[in-house]
Amino acid sequence: MRRIAKTPARPYIPAVTDSSKPTPHILVVRFSAIGDILLITPLLRALRARYPAGWITALTKEQYVPLLSHNPNVNEVIGIGVGESVRQVAERLRRARYTHRLDLHGSLRSLALRRLVPGRWTTYSKRRLARALLIITKRDFYHAEVPVAERYFEAALSLDVQPDGTSPDLFLAPEARDDASSWLTRVGAGEPGSLMAIAPGAAHATKRWPVEHWIELTRRITSTGASVVVLGGAEDATIAKAVVAGAGPRVFTAAGKLGLQQTGALLQRASALISGDTGVMHMATAVGTPVVALFGPTVRQFGFFPYRARRATVVERDLGCRPCTAQGSSRCPLGHHRCMREIVPAAVSASLAELLA
Repeated sequence: MRRIAKTPARPYIPAVTDSSKPTPHILVVRFSAIGDILLITPLLRALRARYPAGWITALTKEQYVPLLSHNPNVNEVIGIGVGESVRQVAERLRRARYTHRLDLHGSLRSLALRRLVPGRWTTYSKRRLARALLIITKRDFYHAEVPVAERYFEAALSLDVQPDGTSPDLFLAPEARDDASSWLTRVGAGEPGSLMAIAPGAAHATKRWPVEHWIELTRRITSTGASVVVLGGAEDATIAKAVVAGAGPRVFTAAGKLGLQQTGALLQRASALISGDTGVMHMATAVGTPVVALFGPTVRQFGFFPYRARRATVVERDLGCRPCTAQGSSRCPLGHHRCMREIVPAAVSASLAELLA
């Protein structure tokens, strides 16, 4: 387990306020993934605003630490190493005197952690029943479309905090910006004003827009004189290479070549991002980059549309088979994948032009 102290290391000593209540020592748990972790940052920001002297610890997987490592609203980030057991994590956490423990993951693993770390834990509702009914029966029992970023606040009811109505945060190190600038210069990707970003990958196949659509869209963008950078992780490299190969000049892939901080810095340089329902989409929102988001098997009610983005538009098809799954799947249950296939490049290009007008 790796610990990143963001203020001078010191033992936590509960301060005494005018109300004679100790300043809170708050543990916030969210193991993964990119988008979900960025969506906890509005809560972290609200906690810091409400308790300037409080101590806030975030617990996440090691590979996601860069998403929080420079966030001034967090005192320390604890990264869970690959292969590290829940019992090992719990042993470390038991030594800390947390006044509040927030489980924002809501999985069997986080439940095990709660059982192993004594004290009062709070969590939030994932609306599992409403989600299942919407998927199976297509009847909407959500009643209110509350974004996941705001549902997280349910775990902090006793802390008296409210959303401030602004987007998630991704704080970038100066060296990350330098790295992104160096990479763009090295590949010849052009000036910031002429750079667009796309993220064609996704963890599940049904969330992916067809590669041929990405190629056509990318050609439309480069025909205006702009360069395009393809973003994603190492798992997206094959799709990224296919887009680069099919789209022609002024298209460059950074998939699997840059870390999370550097990807955020590159997004900050881009005029806009076009993406599916992915973590990169939430990264763009967090750094203030306009977003065109393509949604297929998932819907607004699930709570993962771009949250409080400065500028964003969602492109989706109104089909009776949506939603078909909570997080996407390996294949379309009906075999046609119309929800993504029928989002045509011309419509996405028009949405992008309107967004940037």
